[in-house]
Amino acid sequence: MMRLAEPLASRTWLFTVGIVLASLVFAESSFTPTFAQDDAMAEFGDDPVDEGPAEPAGPGAAEQPEVDAAGNANGNDANAAPPATDQSLLEWVFDSLGVTYLIVFLALSVTLVSLFVMNMLAARRDTLCPTELVEEFSQRLAANDNQGAYDLAKADESVLGQVLAAGLAKVSKGYNKALEAMQEVGEEESMKLEHRLSYMALIGNLSPMIGLFGTVQGMISSFQVIALGGSTPKPSDLAAGISTALFTTLVGLAVAIPAIAAYNILRNRVARLLLEVGVESENLMSKFEDMSPKSGARG
Repeated sequence: MMRLAEPLASRTWLFTVGIVLASLVFAESSFTPTFAQDDAMAEFGDDPVDEGPAEPAGPGAAEQPEVDAAGNANGNDANAAPPATDQSLLEWVFDSLGVTYLIVFLALSVTLVSLFVMNMLAARRDTLCPTELVEEFSQRLAANDNQGAYDLAKADESVLGQVLAAGLAKVSKGYNKALEAMQEVGEEESMKLEHRLSYMALIGNLSPMIGLFGTVQGMISSFQVIALGGSTPKPSDLAAGISTALFTTLVGLAVAIPAIAAYNILRNRVARLLLEVGVESENLMSKFEDMSPKSGARG
């Protein structure tokens, strides 16, 4: 019995081993395609997609608008800003200044040019101290033609002529009285010239103040836009107020700088010519320095 049981046990053991090996072989053959498919998916990254046949493009497919990165279709965004129009610098200046400031600065500019021309004509040597009058007046005094010298000075419209005529009119009362009369006329003419020049200085001082006023107004307008426009005000509305502030300052300085420069130049020129008038008039009237009040006579 023991001998029959040993071959049976050995056969049973071999049969069991064969079944296990067959199972392993069948399992390996079953799982190998699945592993290969997983490896392919891991290599290429995406699951294979079963793509159907492509649909034919409709007639309006080529006309679809392009979509930008923000998701807005080109040309169909209702909130898109309108394209900027071409605007020249002169138009920009006019729009920024406005009608009020434009009229004010234009009036100041025209007045400044007019005053400059008037003062240039008044500050000439021929108007204040003409050389021809000095020569002819001295010749008539040398010829003892006092009346002719007085008529010559009286007919001349220059400052020197008016000063000499006033001195000759008072020379009969003494040389000192003649000098006083000459000084009075000289101061009067000097005041007229300075009074006319002072308007140029007034424009030079007033123009920057108007520009500063426009600067404050423009900045207030910009801050009002920020206060009322919420968290995101329009840059164009802010730029309008800032442009007004800057251009009013710029135009105000552009008017003031030439005005102040012209005023100082003309004032120095007038002061120098008036000094020459005083020196020439005293030299010409020095002939009557020793004349007594009673014996002196005009002409």
